[in-house]
Amino acid sequence: MSRGLLLLSLAVVVGLSFYVFGRSSRVAEPPASVSAEEKQVRTATFAGGCFWCMEPPFEKLDGVINVESGYTGGFKKNPTYEEVSHTETGHLEAVRVTYDRGRIAYEDLLQVFWRNIDPTDEAGQFVDRGSSYLSAIFVSDAKQRQAAEQSKRALEESDRFDKPIVTPIRDAGEFYLAEDYHQNYYKINPLKYKYYRYRSGRDQFLNTAWGEDREHIPPPRDAQPVSGNAQTSAKTYSKPSAAEIKARLTPLQFRVTQKEGTERPFDNEYWDNTKNGIYVDIVSGEPLFSSKDKYKSGTGWPSFTRPFVSGNVVEKTEYKRFFPQTEVRSKHGDSHLGHVFKDGPAPTGLRYCLNSAALRFIPEDKLEAEGYGKFSSLFQNKN
Repeated sequence: MSRGLLLLSLAVVVGLSFYVFGRSSRVAEPPASVSAEEKQVRTATFAGGCFWCMEPPFEKLDGVINVESGYTGGFKKNPTYEEVSHTETGHLEAVRVTYDRGRIAYEDLLQVFWRNIDPTDEAGQFVDRGSSYLSAIFVSDAKQRQAAEQSKRALEESDRFDKPIVTPIRDAGEFYLAEDYHQNYYKINPLKYKYYRYRSGRDQFLNTAWGEDREHIPPPRDAQPVSGNAQTSAKTYSKPSAAEIKARLTPLQFRVTQKEGTERPFDNEYWDNTKNGIYVDIVSGEPLFSSKDKYKSGTGWPSFTRPFVSGNVVEKTEYKRFFPQTEVRSKHGDSHLGHVFKDGPAPTGLRYCLNSAALRFIPEDKLEAEGYGKFSSLFQNKN
């Protein structure tokens, strides 16, 4: 059964309708190259069938900055989902993983990849059949190819699978972003995603194949700062002592971050800030949100569609009002940042409503000096 038939069945069962959203036809160009000492932010591209199912296992990893669904490996420029899934474009559904190799190794991404696919399937992945759902590893340089080949060889020698490992290792080419409604699908449409995933048979296969080894937990890495101060590695982010926090923060910043307070709307520092850059925790300095995901919500508080470094943002359910709310906190500083709501725009449908008092803005031209130089390349292509 194809993914379309599964989703049609779901619509009948729960009475839900599918909506078609717009898309961007631009080529998703990888981050520009950086100097030798700054080559920390890298990309890795994997095809494992349905890209909805390939986003979650990578997004939860510490050191992964962003995961995007798209199409690659074919000859059609700016392909649409309908073209990729119903005609011969040569493209595969794939995910592009942007990661900090000072915090997670490419080899660990490979281990996560193998544990989320059927590497013996020559005709698709699980319920999805056809060339667009084939598995593949797309490598961008000789080092990635060497690591991928070693990883594949180790899997073959493990005899974990009775059939040959057929997943190819291919040179990476242009990566085209999928339509907005495909990005973070598992978060935006959790019910439909869970239904599809269960009916696909993916988890049943993986549990049987890997058993207790299914979850790969990357070992911690001793990341070195790119340049500037020491706040480039997640290992250096921590919560200062209570005395230091109180001495350093203004009364408003202290009340917001330490006492779960809320500042006044339209009367805070960043609600209408439109400059390019990143927003970090005022307490720990860990990067949290980016101007690329900031939008004008009309609420009077800085609002974002998603975190910039998702591993540094923690969501907790609280019951301080008559109804539950999802609080947003920083991982290392444990600062109260604000709340997240499900009334935001595409592509996520989420609104991270934050307090300016919990944030510090680093403009793009100050990233290097402030010790966040590894993120500079993300702002070189502003389209």
